[in-house]
Amino acid sequence: MKINKQKLQIAMATACMTAKELIGKSGLSKAATMNAITGKKVKPVTVGKIAKALDVPVTDLIDLEGEM
Repeated sequence: MKINKQKLQIAMATACMTAKELIGKSGLSKAATMNAITGKKVKPVTVGKIAKALDVPVTDLIDLEGEM
């Protein structure tokens, strides 16, 4: 899955959360979190953990058009 960078940045801004805070709250490694933040493909579980940490639905973070 690929996270939309702009959508992730909006969700992080809404939650007033830095990348470092997201790493801590999601329980993911720094590498996995940074892959998501930079727009690389990540595992669905990674997207789920990020969405849960930001308290948003997964669909608010991913690029639905690119996955079809």
